[in-house]
Amino acid sequence: MSHFRADIRQRAEELVALYPRRRSAMLPLLHLAQEQDGYLSDEGIAEVADLTDTTTADVRGTASFYDMFHLEPVGKYVVGVCTNIACLLAGGEELLEHASSSLGCGVGATSEDGLFTLEETECLADCDLAPCVQVNHRYVHTTTPETFDHLVADLREGRRGHDVPSHGTLIRV
Repeated sequence: MSHFRADIRQRAEELVALYPRRRSAMLPLLHLAQEQDGYLSDEGIAEVADLTDTTTADVRGTASFYDMFHLEPVGKYVVGVCTNIACLLAGGEELLEHASSSLGCGVGATSEDGLFTLEETECLADCDLAPCVQVNHRYVHTTTPETFDHLVADLREGRRGHDVPSHGTLIRV
């Protein structure tokens, strides 16, 4: 029996058909698994292994290489604060500390309400608006503690759904 919902399973089968080797569809299939569950569950990994004719060890090994995939549950919003050199010089470390205090969780942890997971990231390639912050891999152009707190309030109230979907949603089309 399939772990994927019917709509995800259909998309997965369409993806696999695009590749000459089933294994080549692994990354987009991992995105689908994460879209459904919010992280890569054991069942999702097994489903991807089945679809790609590989083993769960192969799938887990591939997934663990990429920081965009999560092997443990995360919050609805994964907040990444860049502390690479341009962002560091523009206050990235201080913004990360503020984010940790504001969200009530350390780096790599999830807030008690389950809404936010905080990550320290490498360069997010938006250095002209440093320090760079992303939520669920979407740029949010939040560079000060005040704008960060406003962003968090908006997310808590559901006012950013138009540009920040729940974690795991790669695309909206």
